[in-house]
Amino acid sequence: MALDGKGFGLSFLDSQEIVTPPPPPPPPSLEVLLSQVSSSVKCTVEPVNLGGLTLLKGRVSTKEVFRLPNSDLVPGVYEGGLKLWEGSLDLVKALQSEIQNGHISFTGKRVLELGCGHGLPGIFSCLEGAAATHFQDFNAEVLRCLTIPNVNANISKEFQPGETKETNSDTGAEVRFFAGDWSEIHQLLPYVRDNENDLNCSSGLSPTSGYDIILMAETIYSIPAHQSLYGLIKKCLSHPQGIVYMAAKKHYFGVGGGTRRFLSMVEKDGIMDSCLVAEVADGSSNVREVWKLSFK
Repeated sequence: MALDGKGFGLSFLDSQEIVTPPPPPPPPSLEVLLSQVSSSVKCTVEPVNLGGLTLLKGRVSTKEVFRLPNSDLVPGVYEGGLKLWEGSLDLVKALQSEIQNGHISFTGKRVLELGCGHGLPGIFSCLEGAAATHFQDFNAEVLRCLTIPNVNANISKEFQPGETKETNSDTGAEVRFFAGDWSEIHQLLPYVRDNENDLNCSSGLSPTSGYDIILMAETIYSIPAHQSLYGLIKKCLSHPQGIVYMAAKKHYFGVGGGTRRFLSMVEKDGIMDSCLVAEVADGSSNVREVWKLSFK
């Protein structure tokens, strides 16, 4: 046995692996009301042009909101919701094309945007006549400081909250905001289907159960989160006609996620089909894509 200067054997320390501490537990899931918009954090807006459509994007300081440096994310604490990711813009452009080609209509639909951040895809669905648009983000602070002000700037000058739902006075749409982890947020979302096991038996499902359209951009960068995200989709998506639109990179260097890994998991599950809607090459080695998922 190897001995240190005091005669105690310490060789067992050499064989021990350094254990990475687990991430902190996720914050509790909660609904954030329109009236709970932050009054202490400054949110400035600037225009962004998306193929003839001009939306407003908010800008807030990560340091001011989270007392963190302007980092993209801190796993389990802050998941990058204050940054406007390229995939969000790709998704809005792809949705415009899908509407023009007659492949989708938002009119009267129930829409859920997962990992919303600025919420531009969800805002687009409101402008296109969705009956209900629900925004979800990991952090309640993102919703209070960025998403709600950005929705307000893009859609309405005045919200009129109802007793059990909040309605945009300009569009008449139900607009609600939910914070929490993908493994738990289904407990709060209003349009979650009753039983995931009914996927193979459509006769037992209400035609109004679930969301008609789920939107998500840059949500699949983390491999450990793939299962909980996909599980949430299957709980929330209306069966059999529901559609998911997903914008992401083929591969996220440094973290390992991307469309290939996520779609491989979906294919192995055997419940959903996937179809490439758009591909964006920006000159780098990493291509961005927009995919459409639907039940078989």
